[in-house]
Amino acid sequence: MKIIDVKTYIVLGTSIFVRVFTDEGLSGVGECSPMNCQVIANFIETTLKPMLIGKNSLEIEKLWNEMFFNTYKQGVQGIQPEAIAGIDIALWDIKGKKCNLPIYTLLGGAYQKKYQQYASIGFGAYQSIRKMVKRVEQKLEEGFRAFKIRMDWGSMRRDKNLMKDFEMFKAVRSILDKGIPLSFDANNGYSVQGAIKQGRKFEELDIFHFEEPVAQYDYEGLKKVVKALDVPISAGEHEYTKWQFLDLIQKAQVDIIQPDVVKCAGITEMRRINDLGIIFNKTILPHQTQPTIGNLANLHICASTMNCTLPLEYAGGKPFLEDLFIGLPKIENGRIKLPTKPGLGIEVDEEIFNELKLKGKIKQGKL
Repeated sequence: MKIIDVKTYIVLGTSIFVRVFTDEGLSGVGECSPMNCQVIANFIETTLKPMLIGKNSLEIEKLWNEMFFNTYKQGVQGIQPEAIAGIDIALWDIKGKKCNLPIYTLLGGAYQKKYQQYASIGFGAYQSIRKMVKRVEQKLEEGFRAFKIRMDWGSMRRDKNLMKDFEMFKAVRSILDKGIPLSFDANNGYSVQGAIKQGRKFEELDIFHFEEPVAQYDYEGLKKVVKALDVPISAGEHEYTKWQFLDLIQKAQVDIIQPDVVKCAGITEMRRINDLGIIFNKTILPHQTQPTIGNLANLHICASTMNCTLPLEYAGGKPFLEDLFIGLPKIENGRIKLPTKPGLGIEVDEEIFNELKLKGKIKQGKL
């Protein structure tokens, strides 16, 4: 099962997929976090691809170590692990097809076959309270029964508008039945004091979890928030390796860890991160905003992880991307079923894929 080619594809400049091809005719597809599609594509094409050509595609952990440690000084936050993620997911897809098994079976088996997903609704900082309420109402009509509203403040805008954020949370909470979970993501936008003050008010309204209340690098501050509040505190979308998650767990002492498979170097590394969560008895609630391959790869890992039991993040569909794949599981009434076919459980729709390439909507990401 030698690797004969690795190709990257940028879709409308906002998504990046990786395809790995083998000499036996089997191929796999993966996805990278689209923080900078062209830079990631160039990194794969010029740095990672030469390491992989001619190698055995089934030796996934060995290939992961070669990619990671040979490019360590070009990482390890951002481009490097995000590039590795797309290749690693594609390699697992190939292995599943070769073994005629879904990835979650290769990872040890599925603890459940159907998952609730929560509607993750962002840009609250730049919208009116009324607009946010309407967006939540729309998702209610679509059948979602778990929610998170995101502020997208960022760590440079501390405590910009605490009152508006709280009133937005309160307004959304008022339209949801008592049993429907509602979480809040400050996106690193609060000071320690602001996060504690806000968190206590959220607790009175039965918040489900409080995500990234303070700057991602402030582990000591995050620990203070964890100690001061009863609501579970989560973080992890800014961590990329098992070593960083170990620091997050031991130093910040968060209740919930949130690895992202298209950021944290793929399925191989996310498995190790999830094992850390199990060792330290942490709830695992992954971050995931990519609705096709990213969401699907995340589903396979969560299904095979016993501490991953909460509703999973879903930031909204993108029909244009979904049309590229055959067999992609559909979300119905806020729930998604595990695929049963080998690998990821889907195939690239070659006809649509090639048609969109000819139209220039999909561009191969080589130099």
